Amino acid sequence: MGRSKGGSGAKNGRDSNPKHLGVKVYGGQLITAGSIIVKQRGTPIHPGDNVKRAGDDSLFATVDGKVVFGERRNRKVVSVEPQAVEAVYIGRSEPKLVPAKA
Repeated sequence: MGRSKGGSGAKNGRDSNPKHLGVKVYGGQLITAGSIIVKQRGTPIHPGDNVKRAGDDSLFATVDGKVVFGERRNRKVVSVEPQAVEAVYIGRSEPKLVPAKA
């Protein structure tokens, strides 16, 4: 026939909410303990040193430090190199993380 029969014209109009997945902190950036590095479904990126996996497969830092992406046993991994980090406010609402002065 070329056209669909039936009453309702509202067959579209469904869409899921965005899940905001992806890398949140990139390699070389500083991070505080407990902060999320990657939001993901499954484990395309695996936890390395000083990183743990949350129940929803997100990866988070267990220590303050610098984020390092790499490869181990043909798997993508993310690690955190321990480093003292402090938050500095420079006329902005979000703090900027900088290495702590020794």
